[in-house]
Amino acid sequence: MPDDKIKLLIDEILDRRVLKRAVFSKIQDKNILRVTAAPVEMPDGSVALRVERFTRDNKAYQENHPYNRADCADCADLLYTLARSARQVNIFTTAGDLELLRSKSDNVHISGRLNKTADVAAAQPHNDKKNYILDPSRDSGFLYLLGLADKNGRIHDKKQAKFRQINRFLELLFDIVPSLPTDRAPVIYDLCCGKSYLTFAVYYYFTKILGREVHMHGVDLKPDVVSYCSEVAQRQGFVHLDFTCGDVAKYDPPEPCDLVISLHACDIATDIVLYNAIRWRARAIMSTPCCHHEMARQLPRRPDSSHKLRGELEFILKSPILRQKFCDIATDALRAKRLESRGYSVETLELIDPDETPKNVMIRARLRDNPNPDELAAALDDYRKLCGELGVSPYLDRLLTENEN
Repeated sequence: MPDDKIKLLIDEILDRRVLKRAVFSKIQDKNILRVTAAPVEMPDGSVALRVERFTRDNKAYQENHPYNRADCADCADLLYTLARSARQVNIFTTAGDLELLRSKSDNVHISGRLNKTADVAAAQPHNDKKNYILDPSRDSGFLYLLGLADKNGRIHDKKQAKFRQINRFLELLFDIVPSLPTDRAPVIYDLCCGKSYLTFAVYYYFTKILGREVHMHGVDLKPDVVSYCSEVAQRQGFVHLDFTCGDVAKYDPPEPCDLVISLHACDIATDIVLYNAIRWRARAIMSTPCCHHEMARQLPRRPDSSHKLRGELEFILKSPILRQKFCDIATDALRAKRLESRGYSVETLELIDPDETPKNVMIRARLRDNPNPDELAAALDDYRKLCGELGVSPYLDRLLTENEN
């Protein structure tokens, strides 16, 4: 029985003391985003199993459980209970990594295996340092070559915020992985990739952390940046990772697309990214927009009384700061609704603390299987209605409309 096998795996992991970290996601309790568990060394020298619950209101709750051989059964029961409450479990150990996927019918698929020999996993130090997916001391190769870290793996002070953004992106990518194909290498496109911090991080995450082959393509207009990124990929021995210098609006993908990512593509460049993802029928999209200027140019500084909604928003639109914030929110809301009209389920998430950057909203979308045509039509009607009330013509809609005819 699958659950019996899960129990045996957990017992073996704890008995051999090989657990590094376990991540439980798609929790039955919808208020909880995910739960993590890892051995932690306490100030008194003892070891505890630290369990952290991350909730949808951006809070984290932490508890420590005794982690010694006498209390092994208690920890096993705790981990098994967590595994029963999650539809996806990723367990990282010194003996190998495991992934448990539970279907809606309660069937469990287990991938990965435990090696017969492995070192005991070291407990994490008890401090306030955040545990990132990328470990600079371990993953320093490409981080150093891209200028994020020094040769010793220390992240440069001026790059700390960028490093946090990349790790947060990988955390949000974690939930997308099950949407990607498992019978072949997923194909991922990073459009407007720039210096390609994200491209390399996502590639490394799949190939080195998840142990999966992936085909990645980065596209950007700057020839010097593309040339250097190609050199870094070659120096690191990263196969199936290539970079193309060109306009993403004219880019012809060399192979079918599974995932499109983009970090801070400026203004309508984000619309081009989303348009490409839609027309390529990408299974998933992860895009963090930047510089929402288009709507600000279309809305008059003095609202037109012929547009009822514009008139009602006069008290917002006459303030430059509020006007810009309104345009930011409205632009991304319309983008999300337009994606829904093309068969995607869409979430808007916070990428990083807004104190670090105001460009912190991510649009994360998954292509639905056999969406209801009536629901798609209703989403498009809602979209058209709001565009009409605002008197705006978003670039993404123009791209889709022009090419549908």
